[in-house]
Amino acid sequence: MKEKLLELQRTLNGELLFDDLHKSIYATDASVYREIPLAVCYPKNKEDIKLLIDFATQNHIGLIPRTAGTSLAGQCVGSGIVVDVSKHFNKILKIDPSNRTVVVEPGVIRDDLNRAIEEFGLFFGPNTSTSNRCMIGGMVGNNSSGTTSIKYGTTRDKTLGLKTILSDGSEAEFTAISRNDFVGYKNGKSLESKIYKKLYKLLSPAEVQKEITKEFPLETIHRRNTGYALDSLIDTEVFSENKKALNLCELLSGSEGTLAFTTEITLQLDVLAPKYTAMVAAHFSSIENCMLAVEPAMESDLYTCEMMDKVILDCTIQNLKYKENRFFIEGDPKAILMLELRSENQEDLNNQIHVLLNRIENTNLAYALPILMDEQIDKALELRKAGLGLLGNIIGDKKAVACIEDTAVALPDLANYIAEFSEIMKKYKQEAVYYAHAGAGELHLRPILNLKKEEDVDLFRKITEEVAVLVKKYRGSMSGEHGDGRLRGEFIELMIGSKNYKLLEEVKAIFDPHNIFNPGKITNTAPMDTSLRYEIDRKEPEIKTLMDFSDSQGILRLAEKCNGSGDCRKSVEAGGTMCPSYRATKNEKDTTRARANALREFLTNSEKPNKFAHEELKEVFDLCISCKGCKSECPSNVDVAALKAEFQYQYQKSNGKSLRSIAFANNSKMNELASKATGISNFLFSNALTAGLAKSIMGVASERSLPKLSKVTLWEYYKKNQKTLEAPIKTVYLFKDEFTNYLDAEVGIEALVLLEKLNYQVKMLNNPESGRSYISKGFLEEAKDVANKNIELFSTLISNETPLIGIEPSAILGFRDEYLRLANNLEQAENLSKNCFLIEEFLKKEIALGNIKSSSFTSEIKEIKIHTHCHQKALSNSAYTFDILNLPTNYKVRIIASGCCGMAGSFGYEKEHYEISMTIGEQSLFPAVRKSPDTTLIAANGTSCRHQIFDGTNRIAQHPVTILKEALI
Repeated sequence: MKEKLLELQRTLNGELLFDDLHKSIYATDASVYREIPLAVCYPKNKEDIKLLIDFATQNHIGLIPRTAGTSLAGQCVGSGIVVDVSKHFNKILKIDPSNRTVVVEPGVIRDDLNRAIEEFGLFFGPNTSTSNRCMIGGMVGNNSSGTTSIKYGTTRDKTLGLKTILSDGSEAEFTAISRNDFVGYKNGKSLESKIYKKLYKLLSPAEVQKEITKEFPLETIHRRNTGYALDSLIDTEVFSENKKALNLCELLSGSEGTLAFTTEITLQLDVLAPKYTAMVAAHFSSIENCMLAVEPAMESDLYTCEMMDKVILDCTIQNLKYKENRFFIEGDPKAILMLELRSENQEDLNNQIHVLLNRIENTNLAYALPILMDEQIDKALELRKAGLGLLGNIIGDKKAVACIEDTAVALPDLANYIAEFSEIMKKYKQEAVYYAHAGAGELHLRPILNLKKEEDVDLFRKITEEVAVLVKKYRGSMSGEHGDGRLRGEFIELMIGSKNYKLLEEVKAIFDPHNIFNPGKITNTAPMDTSLRYEIDRKEPEIKTLMDFSDSQGILRLAEKCNGSGDCRKSVEAGGTMCPSYRATKNEKDTTRARANALREFLTNSEKPNKFAHEELKEVFDLCISCKGCKSECPSNVDVAALKAEFQYQYQKSNGKSLRSIAFANNSKMNELASKATGISNFLFSNALTAGLAKSIMGVASERSLPKLSKVTLWEYYKKNQKTLEAPIKTVYLFKDEFTNYLDAEVGIEALVLLEKLNYQVKMLNNPESGRSYISKGFLEEAKDVANKNIELFSTLISNETPLIGIEPSAILGFRDEYLRLANNLEQAENLSKNCFLIEEFLKKEIALGNIKSSSFTSEIKEIKIHTHCHQKALSNSAYTFDILNLPTNYKVRIIASGCCGMAGSFGYEKEHYEISMTIGEQSLFPAVRKSPDTTLIAANGTSCRHQIFDGTNRIAQHPVTILKEALI
């Protein structure tokens, strides 16, 4: 087979990969399944797809279509070739505002589409929780619905046309056709014509249609996605007296890529939702009360009726990003219903709010009814949309498992259904998770199981079997929007009956006689409890690490926290930082998810004495720039920067350390030595000949400028100029970080001057370096040494009254992050971390206390644009910098939505990373800086960020401290 794959590789325009790394990272999606594929392909055009279809037919293998890979039922997992269209099939082809339609390729992200069509007053309605990375092809494949389906329907409702490649390699376009047109279509000789002819023969008999109507889920359940949508097909003028045109898009929507390969999609769009909006967040003391309130609430014209339970709410408490979104929560609710109203005018909206509140109050079911407006609604919905990822935050091997999470019943049946479901959970001693689309009769219900243990795998099946029987009792749908895949495929026959299941098999054979399109999904699926992600009752690998990963019960379980939700694949336009390297390359290999999955694979299955000593792991971590975006933006808090640091340390044990890594890791020592002769050192760094030679020897990009040393170090200045104030507001310690001390002493001096003029007594110690360079290169023994020395040095000095503040984010924030993994005395480190602050954080706190006032600063008019350091975004908040720069009355300040700058310490200097580094900078930061008038000040608190901005735009950025100091009166 390898020779055949090599030959296919040579004929394709796109990439075909079959190395162990790519096969391992495509072995899973967001489901509980794992199956190593034969290969992974990134097709560039339709010809590539036709070649793949021919290859699959000749060699009797499957093609598994994939976009974002966020499927929950194992749709993207299989033993054949995974065909990832997200990289090249991602264009918006045509926008037709007059007809409110758009034509897209399957790899277009849902939210990116809506940004592109917003100017026309239009949007694509179905809105999944993964909308910032899920792609239209996947939404069609699953017939996705999301939070707004009660108002805007499902993807099937919006799919007007599909251009596809059929199993014989021919192209076919499916659109709405009349009864008269149908005659012409079914009388041709192509496979497309045969499909129409055979479907007509299959579904025309009255007894067949009667059986479908009798056994399929109730028509009133609009989230019904069990099997193929035969019930929708027979409700057209070709098969009935109904006047609805026949459109096989209804059949292909929800077919999970098992019938044809889609290359273009035509969608019906909606007019943008009304401008004025409000949300009532109804709080309940029990799940039962919450369910009973759904029907009364739905009597209002709601745009959203979503539920969150206590399990998900509790997952947000420690989440760095989402805990701030808990502002509206009162007490400790067992459940919250999020009820959104909209109107074209405020008066009508107020009336709607009043009516809704009365309806809920009259039920006496809710104990609190806070009303959210404007941005508050977005924050609350983000909390709800993060539900899937947040469930990965459950520490240990027990997880909220997808198996019966997609059931839907008619709304009048919901309360009774949930009551019976809860009894099943009690029977199995389960505290299940309840969340999502209550207004649509669908809740994402998840038992909490450990699928590494046989007894819980048994429960996995038993619970699913009993719930399937319960769903059938109410003529509900086992799959509302997540699809059948391999998870629920074996229960379709129970849900729709044996006769109808045989119809599904015949439909599959009509479209795909050689069974090449995503085999084993929907029909002829393997048992639900096979090919699971973890080997059952395995002996858990013992992985010793230098860093302390006990907060996740070890490094392996930290990697296993990644549940595949794919938040790391969101586009630049979606905001945030995660994941800069993926945004630059669009390769799955460069996602947070891939790094966690690869590490899990090799730590679990490697037979090497040093399980980290694999070139595949080196490759997958290579472009991780340790921005820490994943630490806060990943709902599961998979801290890949920490994983990378430990990997590098362990890998280097077996493979040694390069000269460049040694030099960069010991940068502080080298700068200390060079600062003995600053003039000579700076000449050598700036002279073209000597600098070029140094770059060549050290593997530094020739395009890079080298940083110059400050004429005097910050420590030398402090020793000569330290002052004692008579009546200071308070005393603070300023951390002498190695970057400010040697390279940006001027910024440190300005910080001293600023603090002293604001009447703060500043003390400094000749402390060790922060260890940031050691951590970034995996020199963890050295990092541990300096971390513990700093903890020991400052622990007895630092308190709430006498904090430690720092200028360089990556240095001072290490006290709150890596030091907690490196500390010999964790309690001591944690106590110290509580009183370590960025200088911006400290100044903001003092402003809030009234100790610093605008009257101390100029009234001159200035415009400032801020780029904040990634570590500040992840571990602190950009708002602190924004707030302190707004202190001068007439300063107009804006934060650049810039993600990562791309420099990331030494990363951007390294010649093989230079191009990626600059590509990251060009995504948003560089253009924003270039567009700014020369009179606009650019603020950046990271030394690497300032260097990157200069190299990328030739603009000098200033530390916020510099700007504030110059603004003093």
